[in-house]
Amino acid sequence: MTTPHQRDSAALHARLGHPVVDADGHYLELMPVMLDYLEQVGGQRVVEGFKLFGSRVTRSLTSSLEERRKHRVAMEAFWAVPSKNTLDRATAMLPKLLYERLDEFGLDFTVLYPTSGLGLPFIPDEEVRRATCRAFNMFVADQYRPFSDRITPAAVIPMHTPAEAIDELEYAMKTLGLKAVMMQNPVLRRFEEGEGGHRPFWLDFLGIDSAHDYDPVWRKCVALGVSPSLHGGSRGMGMRVSPSNFVFNHIGHFAATAEATCKSLFLGGVTRRFPTLKIAFLEGGVGWACGLYSDLIGHWKKRNLKALDEVNPANLDRKLLGELIERYAGHEAADRLAQSMQPAAEGGAGTGGLRNLDDFAACGISRAEDIRELFATNFYFGCEADDPMNAWAFNRKTNPYGARLNTLLGSDIGHFDVVDMKQVLLEAHELVDDELITPDDFREFVFANPVRFWGEANPDFFKGTVVEKQAREMLSKGMQPAA
Repeated sequence: MTTPHQRDSAALHARLGHPVVDADGHYLELMPVMLDYLEQVGGQRVVEGFKLFGSRVTRSLTSSLEERRKHRVAMEAFWAVPSKNTLDRATAMLPKLLYERLDEFGLDFTVLYPTSGLGLPFIPDEEVRRATCRAFNMFVADQYRPFSDRITPAAVIPMHTPAEAIDELEYAMKTLGLKAVMMQNPVLRRFEEGEGGHRPFWLDFLGIDSAHDYDPVWRKCVALGVSPSLHGGSRGMGMRVSPSNFVFNHIGHFAATAEATCKSLFLGGVTRRFPTLKIAFLEGGVGWACGLYSDLIGHWKKRNLKALDEVNPANLDRKLLGELIERYAGHEAADRLAQSMQPAAEGGAGTGGLRNLDDFAACGISRAEDIRELFATNFYFGCEADDPMNAWAFNRKTNPYGARLNTLLGSDIGHFDVVDMKQVLLEAHELVDDELITPDDFREFVFANPVRFWGEANPDFFKGTVVEKQAREMLSKGMQPAA
């Protein structure tokens, strides 16, 4: 609970003794200006490509409940941005106004992500998708360049193919001078006719079972000093398609996509092959990550190659099993069981044609503790200020092998869940006020972790910013990740 002497974020910031870095704020695109810019850069086709993303939301909100039920279309977010607080609405739209108010929010530096632009990498047509992402990145680079000492926007990176991703990474980093990136996840892959049955597409989570080898993308990120952020959601897919209730569709949709992508990258051995690569999963919090980390350890203990020997059908003493069943269930039951087990005995163990039965093979794990190093060191998790589950990340007693997961403060300013931008830092600090985390933990949350995430990959990330000195001093001390 916020204490009486912490009534405004600026006063709280003054007492902290360290900077605050917002790892996930959002701007609202000033549409007339942006569309004019996109048309000048890429022509009318780029403008139409941008509008494609909004069509799904628009169709949902302009349809009747009966129409959505008939076609099982998910209810989308209505009234999704601040409105009663007009100043905050304008702040999310106007870079200069946001810049002027950052002290009021208690934020020294913020990394901003799009709103409408979140869906650009999902445009199906490759030519339009690539042109739209390129034009959009040029737009945000120009809009926020005058405020680079306190604000940096993330480039949007399409991931349909490694070549497409690398091309935009190169342009955004080298030509536009952008420093942060938001990568598309998952990639929606269309089935060829007759392949997917009634399913129109499948989800590619960039790691195991992907349509492409994305190692060239991760290699390029390391070479460019880029720490990618993933901002994907699953609203409107699978079990989140209520035609009448947006909250039903919204709860957990960021976490579900983040968990799937995180599992895919981890089990695909990405953190083993690229030990310096750091990847952030935004807006889903960290509770799912704590659970996944524990589950990976538990599954490795039961499903590593040595452990699988305990459940290998070849090790079953069929003679003894038959004798026991005959003794306790009768001769007929024993005969029927023997007949049912005969095909399995003759046809092998039924492993689906896999040559390597080790699901963790790409990770190169020799002991359960290896998972801590491959998971808790490389992955970072965007946490909103009002999420009490953020405290779980710091609990060494609960997390196996005393791990601490890397949290990043994500303000989410600009969206419906932040109705007063001045309250974000106060809400985040309530974990300290309620003695769920320590002041040192809080420093990790709002300063050390974001500096580590971006600064260890790119030592110049904070150069020329208001936190340059503090970030440089922290990185020079060689502070280790929280794990």
